[in-house]
Amino acid sequence: MALDGTRLGEVWVYLAASPLLGLTITLLAYGVAHRLFLACGAHPLANPVAVAIALLGGLLTLTGTPYATYFEGAQFVHFLLGPATVALAVALHAQWPLLRRTWLPLLVGLVTGALAAAVSAVVLGWLLGASPQTLASLAPKSVTTPVAMGIAEGLGGLPSLTAVLVVVTGIWGAVTARWLFDRLGIADPMVRGFALGVTAHGIGTARAFQVSATMGAFAGLAMGLAALFNAVALPWLMHGLLALLMR
Repeated sequence: MALDGTRLGEVWVYLAASPLLGLTITLLAYGVAHRLFLACGAHPLANPVAVAIALLGGLLTLTGTPYATYFEGAQFVHFLLGPATVALAVALHAQWPLLRRTWLPLLVGLVTGALAAAVSAVVLGWLLGASPQTLASLAPKSVTTPVAMGIAEGLGGLPSLTAVLVVVTGIWGAVTARWLFDRLGIADPMVRGFALGVTAHGIGTARAFQVSATMGAFAGLAMGLAALFNAVALPWLMHGLLALLMR
């Protein structure tokens, strides 16, 4: 028997009382998004993270479900980010001989890429008339979310805004990276992966693993090293840059 709108609303209210609802709809949304991604021939524009976010956002809006209620269950996925990040070391271990031979170019790329990502975002925001608080929120946009929020808070930015910017940056990097690398003639999976990890953090790393294990391993390495470098260097660097721009 079909359910009318009232009955369907009552069922949703009942389900919303369970903290596992957030986990269930998150997994379902990603499952649908991933099927769509495969159906589109793994096209970057059908990025499963972006599609899943759109599906979840639409569902929460239509049902009037507060984000805090949703996150009561979705926090289990959030918790798994830590073990998943540590597990990246397994793939990296297989690339250890290559890593030993290329550590110096990778180190230069890490510092250059991390600084370029932060400085370019802040300068562009300043040119567009952004407030100091917004500029501080922009600075760590290419760093993995937990670290980026901490950096933004220390700089006087809005951690919640930074979290959104981090996700947008990651999705944009995952969607455009292949096209950009092809146009620049960059074919080495190590270089592609490392660049993607420095600029597009976890979402970029996930995309790299979809391409190859080597690309994913170096993206994971770059993501971790970029988080460490930015956590140490970005606060004092941005304090000086923001003071210079705000004169």
